[in-house]
Amino acid sequence: MAQPFIQAFFDEPTNTISYLVADPATRTAAVIDPVLDFDMAGGIADTRSAAQILAFAQAHDWRIAMVLETHAHANHLSAAPFIKAHTGAWIGIGVHIRDVQKIFRPVFAIDDLKTDGSDFDRLFADGERFAIGELEVEVLHVPGHTPAHVAYHIGDAAFVGDTLFMPDYGTARADFPGGDARTLYRSIRRLLALPDATRLFLCHDYKAPGRNDYRWETTVGEQRRSSIHVHDGVSEDDFVAMREQRDAGLSVPKLLLPSIQVNIRAGQFQPADANGVTYLRIPVKWQKRG
Repeated sequence: MAQPFIQAFFDEPTNTISYLVADPATRTAAVIDPVLDFDMAGGIADTRSAAQILAFAQAHDWRIAMVLETHAHANHLSAAPFIKAHTGAWIGIGVHIRDVQKIFRPVFAIDDLKTDGSDFDRLFADGERFAIGELEVEVLHVPGHTPAHVAYHIGDAAFVGDTLFMPDYGTARADFPGGDARTLYRSIRRLLALPDATRLFLCHDYKAPGRNDYRWETTVGEQRRSSIHVHDGVSEDDFVAMREQRDAGLSVPKLLLPSIQVNIRAGQFQPADANGVTYLRIPVKWQKRG
């Protein structure tokens, strides 16, 4: 079986790893989870990280045909539209993005947001298969972190988004709207039912205590043996208790509000106002005192 060429791109400000995944036979490539650089304090969006991916592809004669999102990210904005504009690539995500759109449309009062997923070019169902050149891709619906989360299984590799971190760091949080720790456990066990040698490529790394380097590749076998959260022998109930207790003490990702409202629209910002400026919405909740 042909195996993909894989090149990782690490964005330290958001601790995110994007991937170029390519078929050596046809030179056809996909980009998975590209990052749009965004300075929250200055309100400045920048495409330098995505431009690095394009430059690498051009230098090595890879033709980018698609952008694959594992989910609507909460800690970085997607650069999918930038890559699409420069390559003609289509943008795909799991079909349950519709559920996420329905959850967040009223949160941000985005009245013009369509909740049918049509901002994306392709919506993938669980078990659906498509091709990157001659490489077959299998879509696995793995909800729990978000309702729309999918993994992409390509040859001996699987791109698992936020479901799993390195074995010494654990697993994704499950406290976002539509998330569920019990569902997450079952999704992870589905991934860990893949052959032990399957390489797992992660979307984030935060360097576990005692580790000085960033890492984003592990295997099913390593996770089953040594994941601090879901190694073999950890029951569903034990995982749920751990995950819910841990999530209760986590802070909100600093780019949560801009990320969600942009990413549920396939990386598109709302149209600019009459003054030519694009704006993001920040919901404000008043806490009553006295």
